[in-house]
Amino acid sequence: MKTLDYYVVDVFTDTRYKGNQLSVVYADEELELNQYHDISREFGYSETSFVHYSSAENVFKVRSFTQAKHEVVGAGHNLLGAVCLALLKGWDIFKGHGSEPYVLIKDDKIPLQITDQAGLPYVGMKQSPAEVVKTVDAEIIAEAIGLTAADLNLNGWNINIVKTEVAHLMVPIKNKTLLEKAVSHKNLLKAASAEFGFEGCYLFTTNDIDAEYIAEARFFNPSIGIDEDPATGTAAGPLAGYLEQLGYICKDHDCRILQGEYVNQPSVIHVNVTDGGVWVSGSSVIVMEGKLYL
Repeated sequence: MKTLDYYVVDVFTDTRYKGNQLSVVYADEELELNQYHDISREFGYSETSFVHYSSAENVFKVRSFTQAKHEVVGAGHNLLGAVCLALLKGWDIFKGHGSEPYVLIKDDKIPLQITDQAGLPYVGMKQSPAEVVKTVDAEIIAEAIGLTAADLNLNGWNINIVKTEVAHLMVPIKNKTLLEKAVSHKNLLKAASAEFGFEGCYLFTTNDIDAEYIAEARFFNPSIGIDEDPATGTAAGPLAGYLEQLGYICKDHDCRILQGEYVNQPSVIHVNVTDGGVWVSGSSVIVMEGKLYL
């Protein structure tokens, strides 16, 4: 009977049992598609990442799946947790990369920055520059999240689909009280996602520019089986890019986004908008490990 090593890490945190849970499976070769799906469903987390180091290509390769059989790409918690795990376990995954480490998620090359923070690996993932795709009517989204259109009026900002790698809907919320009040009406969100061409719905409200967190956020993505995600790097990057385009934050300035408060898994996502793209960064900790039987 074949076995695979697995690990569970908490991502975008330096504290166990906080952050976003991620299962990571080390597989020396590609699995059958149904095996990826079955294993991801068995773990039951929002995403499961499957990793291995390819000696032929000299690169660490990652594939990630949700419980709903959706393959996830982009530089999010699924990638950050996998890279942090490799560093925590001492795996040599950057052989021959020199001063410019990177990994592959499916077929996409993601540049990385590796430092240390409080004894943990601190990993930055570079996303593409933020692109505003289109605007969505407030009435449509308000109904889908149990609020009114007036509740979505924050500084007069539009509800925009913004993309760095994955297109997510940025939904400004007037204040934290209303952010907490929001609920996901799954069928309405799925319908809006299909109609307008976005993947997840990133609700956010802003704090003062000098506050500990520039924004607090929640993420609903029922279309791929995620009711509420505690940390979403692929949405935090677009939000940072959007806030920079609005003039709310400056380029080359480190900011932090708090997510996961309302599911008791607070996560801290570091973002920095540069001319070349958006850096999304954080740490992870290992919670458990064991053997998986195929």
